[in-house]
Amino acid sequence: MLDPGTDAPSFSLPNQHGETVSLESIDADYTVVYFYPRADTPGCTTEACGFRDAWDRFAEADVAVVGISDDPVDDLADFADKYDLPFHLLSDADGTVSGAYDSYGEKNVFGNVVDGVFRNTYVVDAAGEIVLAYEGVDPEDHAEAILEDVANERADDRA
Repeated sequence: MLDPGTDAPSFSLPNQHGETVSLESIDADYTVVYFYPRADTPGCTTEACGFRDAWDRFAEADVAVVGISDDPVDDLADFADKYDLPFHLLSDADGTVSGAYDSYGEKNVFGNVVDGVFRNTYVVDAAGEIVLAYEGVDPEDHAEAILEDVANERADDRA
């Protein structure tokens, strides 16, 4: 897990529309970079819909959201359309970016050891520094916790 205070690894990946999105191209005070194992599975859907349901509050707080998995672009497009997800879902097909964020590797899935994406989240400030890190995320109410933590981060910056 990367620690707060660390520079966020740069990335440039295709989104659900096949358009390239880079960390540097996102214009927001903060960017949530969340890693999830598989599109359209129960936990990943709960997490994504949490961000969707709080989308207006993220926008008001000038916080962008980017989800990253090793799913192909077509699967991301179907997932985004099915659940009306208003943010970028990025395809990290070979796990390189996820690995750079310590969010990819061996894991046990239904008794089988496979390589895949871990459910971790980072919040990156406009200068490209990680300010918050969450490992092994519980998808339930995760978006709400991030909004609260970003508000606290802002308050600490002003103090």
